[in-house]
Amino acid sequence: MTRRWIEHWDPEDDEFWETTGKRVARRNLWFSVFSEHIGFSVWTLWSVVVLFMGPAYGFSAADKFLLVSTPTVVGAIMRIPYTFAVARFGGRNWTVISALLLLIPTVLTAIVLHPGTSLGTFVLMAALGGVGGGNFASSMANINTFYPERHKGWALGLNAGGGNLGVAVIQLVGLLVIGTAGATAPRLVLYIYLPLIVIAATCAALFMDNLVSVRGDTKAMREVVRYGHTWVMSLLYVGTFGSFIGYSFAFGLVLQNQFGRTPLQAAAVTFLGPLLGSLSRPIGGWLSDRIGGGRVTFATFGAMALATVVLVLASSTDSLATFTAAFIVLFVLTGIGNGSTYKMIPAIFQVKARAAIQAGANEAAELRNARRLSGALIGLAGAIGALGGLFINLAFRQSFATAHSGVPAFVGFLVFYAVCVGVTWFGYLRKPAVRAQVALAGAEV
Repeated sequence: MTRRWIEHWDPEDDEFWETTGKRVARRNLWFSVFSEHIGFSVWTLWSVVVLFMGPAYGFSAADKFLLVSTPTVVGAIMRIPYTFAVARFGGRNWTVISALLLLIPTVLTAIVLHPGTSLGTFVLMAALGGVGGGNFASSMANINTFYPERHKGWALGLNAGGGNLGVAVIQLVGLLVIGTAGATAPRLVLYIYLPLIVIAATCAALFMDNLVSVRGDTKAMREVVRYGHTWVMSLLYVGTFGSFIGYSFAFGLVLQNQFGRTPLQAAAVTFLGPLLGSLSRPIGGWLSDRIGGGRVTFATFGAMALATVVLVLASSTDSLATFTAAFIVLFVLTGIGNGSTYKMIPAIFQVKARAAIQAGANEAAELRNARRLSGALIGLAGAIGALGGLFINLAFRQSFATAHSGVPAFVGFLVFYAVCVGVTWFGYLRKPAVRAQVALAGAEV
């Protein structure tokens, strides 16, 4: 394993990047995407499993929302230690370990997945599946260190988008199983993923690298919590990624409970939202590289609020077509917002580093410090943002329990998106903030 440690890494040096860095970074990016993709699939496994749980299982809609909420909160919590793990073990080494950990929930769920198993046992299995949510944080923190500032929007967007695609792919696998073997064969989904987990771990071991410059740096998280931007960006990420993962878990259940869709009918459309939301994430990063992350995030939250208004109207008039179309548009917007907010994070510390360099600080040291702090914030914001998925599923659970409709939940989401619009403008777009260098404007965002 020691032969996979890279001692010198300076992606901001144009000559180093073109001759050596680009090739190595891309290789690590592709295999990181693959492993993270499988992690997302295992994390969101229960969004598929609940579609197989017919009357024989004896669970209510509230019970099923509990099952999809559980891995969300566990995955969010796991993202914090997973971010530290990159510094402790190395990016390549931890990718191998984290991939192999996915075998635990996959194997155990395959054993207990049948009618007659208690709700408590299923909740435990769903909680174990939460380890897949941690893979995102370690993968993003690792890839952040490989790429120069000018390419981070694209690289982080592609890394995260490829991982997010795991949500859509497992739902497509679920649709395939339901359509061919029926709604009584959920174990087939798990059997498909067991060899993929082993392949992901093997590829990471063979083709990825560790960076010596990252090793042992476990203090960055303690430093980054002192910045006000940490909590602002975490709030915005709750609105973007929290919405993406929360809706990914809940979409099928909402269609079943609000519009009476069968498991097959629900599965036939639920994959579209996560699929398009994942594909739009690199677009959000690409746009942010060019016109500014603050601007893209501001416009995205405004559009998300409008899409939510359409969802409320469609729910009130029982228009399935309008509801489905608006929900899919909302997924696309969450993906764009995911890309733009994650582009903003490294830019914040790049602004601070450049200010310090202009004041006489060592350039290499400041840029290295900016990379380590942005990696820590990526992990922390990812953890807090994932909790948004829990809030969404709890909101839906309460909404259907009391009003037998998702409308009260959507109204709450609308208010939150409006708050995010105001926060983005106040913190990153208004002119006083720009002049104070706490805003991220133009191509630097």
